Amino acid sequence: MCFSHNKGDKDIEKWRCLYNLMVMSIDPRLRLRHISTFLDIAQAGSIVAAADQLGVSQPAVSKTLRELEDIIGQQLFDRTARRLSLNKAGQEFQKLAGAAMATLGHATRPGVGQAQTRLAIGTLPTAATRLVPSAAVRFRQVHPQCLIRVSTGPNWLLLSQLREGRLDLVVGRMAEADRMEGLSFRQLYTEDVVAVVRAGHPWGDRLEARDLDRFALILPPPGAVIGPLVRSYLRSVGADDITPAFESVSLAFGRQVLRETDAIWFISRGVVAEELSNGSLRAVPLNAPMMAGPVGISLRASAPQSAELAAMILALQHAVGG
Repeated sequence: MCFSHNKGDKDIEKWRCLYNLMVMSIDPRLRLRHISTFLDIAQAGSIVAAADQLGVSQPAVSKTLRELEDIIGQQLFDRTARRLSLNKAGQEFQKLAGAAMATLGHATRPGVGQAQTRLAIGTLPTAATRLVPSAAVRFRQVHPQCLIRVSTGPNWLLLSQLREGRLDLVVGRMAEADRMEGLSFRQLYTEDVVAVVRAGHPWGDRLEARDLDRFALILPPPGAVIGPLVRSYLRSVGADDITPAFESVSLAFGRQVLRETDAIWFISRGVVAEELSNGSLRAVPLNAPMMAGPVGISLRASAPQSAELAAMILALQHAVGG
């Protein structure tokens, strides 16, 4: 039975009760913990990482996943030695369950029904330094009642959150075809990867393989979209077995390390555009350019487009053109 002693909590309790009734009508064994655990595993990519994130034991997470797959009647992941990958059934369940959880979260927030709206944007570091802030300022001039929530992270994580409904759009690189299922992509511009150093760095006229042994390297971490491109370039110059000193695409971290050392950082040009412009960092000439491909807007293909979402897309397009 659902009831509330506090009138101010009636709307929240109503939505909670409605959700419970929906769950019970689907299968009496299904609970919120099944859905939330599944979504955490889908994002983390493994039982171990999900258990660590949730602060519970690995057997508990495994048991919850087995229960969910038993309730649904099919497996949701393709299992490999190191990682769990969503299969087609898992991708569809993630999309529907994530959207339901996001809607429930919105409905149970205090202030439901008020005029204020919100947009949740995910962005890669390459777009977080200039493009997204510029577009957000432009957008707020037209929609001052809309709260903009911006988060950063690796491309795979942002797209997973987009598919779940936790994000309304993602500004980043177009992922591989299997990661774009259920999503659409609108290109904004193309971008290359550069090797950057501090002003006054003792490098020569062109970056040679021997320089990669002389200086510490900062490379993209595993999972970064530009990672394979950088590794391919290193192989082309005979440095495929080199061990980096650091792995990061963070502007704050990379910039400070370059200030204090003679390290060389392989990073998307957009991340360090301002530093290259003011001369605090310099791009090292390479033997061949590294084109990282298109940067753009990823959306859920089947999601309705609100006026705010359409306005943000327009603001991003104007920010690129301006």
